Amino acid sequence: MAESYRAINWNAVDDMIDKATWEKLTEQFWLDTRIPLSNDLDDWRGLDDKHQWVVGHVFGGLTLLDTLQSQDGMASLRKDTQTQHETAVLNNIQFMESVHAKSYSSIFSTLNTPEEIDEIFDWSDSEEFLQNKALRIRDLYHDDGHPLKKKIANVFLETFLFYSGFFTPLYYLGHNKLANVAEIIKLILRDESVHGTYIGYKFQVGFNQLGENEQQELKDWMFNFLYELYENEEKYTHLVYDQVGWTDQVLTFIRYNANKALMNLGQDPLFPDTADDVNPIVMNGISTTTANHDFFSQVGNGYLLGNVEAMQDSDYDI
Repeated sequence: MAESYRAINWNAVDDMIDKATWEKLTEQFWLDTRIPLSNDLDDWRGLDDKHQWVVGHVFGGLTLLDTLQSQDGMASLRKDTQTQHETAVLNNIQFMESVHAKSYSSIFSTLNTPEEIDEIFDWSDSEEFLQNKALRIRDLYHDDGHPLKKKIANVFLETFLFYSGFFTPLYYLGHNKLANVAEIIKLILRDESVHGTYIGYKFQVGFNQLGENEQQELKDWMFNFLYELYENEEKYTHLVYDQVGWTDQVLTFIRYNANKALMNLGQDPLFPDTADDVNPIVMNGISTTTANHDFFSQVGNGYLLGNVEAMQDSDYDI
């Protein structure tokens, strides 16, 4: 054990990607409580039972995966950090994953009855294909002998497995429905884009230090693991989306995002699907560019924080 405890010095940063990522994440900080979800109630009531079921249960699945990220994922990756600044960034990511998980509960409490909420959580805690992917990733997070495999699992979850659930709100956003629910998803997407890129970069740093044979062995494992996850994701997608006829569109979308995950890891795409193959309405929604909003207006994915100043006696003058 070290004889002294070191204070983190942000004026002496070993890897400037750590500093840039910290600044990006803190700049785009947000909370679900600022989103006026109740404005979506009219749209929600206009959906039939099957479409309401899909919305509720994909968000149940996303809640499970964000819980995994916040409770197991970042704690696992912190065991293998190289700098104090990397640890700080992972701490930030862990907190925001908790914000993401809580955001779905805000959506549920606005749109669903208590009985429906209980059913959604019972389903997400027991559904076979959803549990398959969660437990497979969890097991890798707890395998301390393979830090690079942990990072692969993290990026596949951040940039691939979430997206079967993200399709639904982005689809509705493109049809001018559930706009505030979709704004929460766009804020989450904006975070996940940074998370996946950052962890992918850290993977590449470690990967490039391996010998050629070790690299090839890890690449073979990576692609086999992706196939394994995709096979399960196909079954999950059929289970959720067959009833509304969106399955093929969703599968195209998740294959496209699987390629993005591989690219974050510095690898070539696996699937033939490109952005041109994805439903253009959904692709338009996936854009994480920032829009401008007045601080007191409806919050969008250009989430702004107000400027705070101390109260003065004159503030009480009439």
